[in-house]
Amino acid sequence: MVIGDEIVIRPIMSMTLTYDHRIVDGAPAAQFLGRVKQYVEEPTLML
Repeated sequence: MVIGDEIVIRPIMSMTLTYDHRIVDGAPAAQFLGRVKQYVEEPTLML
């Protein structure tokens, strides 16, 4: 990852969501992923 003019090593976690678009619309799936992202970045939100 590049921050400013420096190359820095940062921890990265990849997450993937698979869903059947015939059953779940894309908007709720995107909202779900947004909430998961919030919880991963700030676990105290789950309390």
